[in-house]
Amino acid sequence: MDDHSEVLLSCKDVCKNFGATRALIHVDFELRQGEVCGLIGENGSGKSTLTSIFAGVQPQTSGELFRAGRPYRPANMVEAQKAGVAMIVQEAATLPTIDVASNIFIGNYELFSKNGHLDVKKMHREADKILKEIGVEDIKGSTLLAELNFEDRKIIEIARAMYLKPEILVIDESTTALAQKGRQLIYHLIDQMRSEKKGVIFISHDLEELEEVCNKITCLRDGVLVGHLEGTDITTANMRPLMVGRELEGSYYREDWDGSSSDEVVLDIRHITSENGYVQNLSIQLHKGEILGFGGLAGCGMHEVGRMIFGLDKTVTGEVVHVPSGTKITRIDDSIRHNIGYVSKDRDNESIILNASIQNNTVMASYKKLSRRGFISPKAEKRLSDRQIETMRTKCLSGKQFCNQLSGGNKQKVAFSKWLAAGSEIYILDCPTRGIDIGVKAAMYQLIYQFKMEGKAIIMISEELPELIGMSDRMIIMKEGRITGEVTRSKEVTDTKLIEYMV
Repeated sequence: MDDHSEVLLSCKDVCKNFGATRALIHVDFELRQGEVCGLIGENGSGKSTLTSIFAGVQPQTSGELFRAGRPYRPANMVEAQKAGVAMIVQEAATLPTIDVASNIFIGNYELFSKNGHLDVKKMHREADKILKEIGVEDIKGSTLLAELNFEDRKIIEIARAMYLKPEILVIDESTTALAQKGRQLIYHLIDQMRSEKKGVIFISHDLEELEEVCNKITCLRDGVLVGHLEGTDITTANMRPLMVGRELEGSYYREDWDGSSSDEVVLDIRHITSENGYVQNLSIQLHKGEILGFGGLAGCGMHEVGRMIFGLDKTVTGEVVHVPSGTKITRIDDSIRHNIGYVSKDRDNESIILNASIQNNTVMASYKKLSRRGFISPKAEKRLSDRQIETMRTKCLSGKQFCNQLSGGNKQKVAFSKWLAAGSEIYILDCPTRGIDIGVKAAMYQLIYQFKMEGKAIIMISEELPELIGMSDRMIIMKEGRITGEVTRSKEVTDTKLIEYMV
């Protein structure tokens, strides 16, 4: 990188404290023209805290920020955007009850107001223009956001970040929430910003993605900036030890290639069709001790399969039968009663309650288990929660800490803990390692494999082919709502073979 290029954004001696927790400790950082800086570190290392300060989400406790050499202290995200700093976050940050255009221009409606009157048609036209500029023509500004799927809602967030043509774009774990269409869109925008001598800060736990996209890597560990990589030094082999402070041993995935499981069927999914048509007449059986993987491209229906099996979404045709009891699963209550757990891809809205404590989230599915003559002992709740915090190694102050104060990976641990505490025998895991760092990801894979060895059954829905191949006993590939391929675990299975069934 050219040391003479202009510094677009920097901070000096920045600290951020949350009570007794020191999230950032004397951090110095700078982003220059044309840099795509990958920000790496394990969950809780301070990555999102640092970028949220840059983007005006919260102020630093001490230290200074500079934008193009001038003091910079944004009071909020709108102020940061007007200073040329935009951010796309990992979790959903849109309002489903208003239209696409209103979401894109939120906080800036004055652009379309005259004499107190909001020109809605003009706002819709401008939204259509912005969407077209970033390469999206199948979404219109007048569409109600609630009508869009999860991936398209993320694309609206990208449009919102880009409409003021920022000089600095912060991307916080957003590609993990996107299917291929959205990822390609973000990669195109990154290339465009680099060519225009603008700057990008890119947070991702996908080290191969960072190696491909970035020309600089900065690493945080426990709130301290511990090093940089540039040029040919940007390799996954160099990034991993920088993040964890040691060499990682062993494999992420299970090392056996035995894809066998019990003959005992625990779930029988018979001819199910979804209300939105994303799943059509699908039948499959899940066996005891089996990791059953589901994969496919965006819109293939795999996420809807998980929701219908759990009872979160209704089926138009067919049924889901819990075979040991003979119960037809039609509601979430049926699943919980028969020890079926579900971790949603949309974690913050469906898997955990952000404005509740770790303890409250953890025991949520275990009230019947904890109840004694209709009374639940607070001590029993605390014991159960503390045991899960220890098992999952959740980084927190205590079980009383609210989930909205946790990093993405620690939120995911709480989402797992809820079902682990309830003693689930069947797990439906939708993108279970999304937004999780490499150390925790390996631990999650070990936990999933442990479930299998204990005779539990797992449905693992994933957009990551290496994860499917690395963990599944059997892989179901979907396209346009139907099963197009079924592949058994083998050393010979490749990404290419699975992609053939997807396209």
